[in-house]
Amino acid sequence: MIIFDLSCIKNHVFEAWFESQAAYAAQLATRLIMCPLCGSSDIRRIPSAVHLAKPTRATDDASAPTQIDPTYGVSDPYQQLVNLIVSASDDVGNEFASEARKIHYCETPSRSIRGEATPAEYESLREEGIEVLRLPKIKIKSKDFH
Repeated sequence: MIIFDLSCIKNHVFEAWFESQAAYAAQLATRLIMCPLCGSSDIRRIPSAVHLAKPTRATDDASAPTQIDPTYGVSDPYQQLVNLIVSASDDVGNEFASEARKIHYCETPSRSIRGEATPAEYESLREEGIEVLRLPKIKIKSKDFH
């Protein structure tokens, strides 16, 4: 299953579940997807919000150690964001484009990934409808992130 964030011509935002990218494309082409608020079938896919889970304390065992909070003691908002991204994603290195496709086409379990892609790979992913966020190379400060 794939979950897409969608919007109609009147900018009503909603999500829909599809068996695959192909199923979404077929339903879109035949105008089977309709806005639940206004009924419009003039639909477009919009970027999905990135979900980064913040580690939390286990609630069922008060003696359990607290998970590392990558933002604790870091005052720079950019470095906090970098630490959060690093702690909540898998580094796939130069395999980013390949792994992003596998996740998008449900060939591997969905997960947050980070890595490197050439400009051509980035454009190819975008042309396929795979939402990716291009960031500057992440520099991890070892004293801020354990």
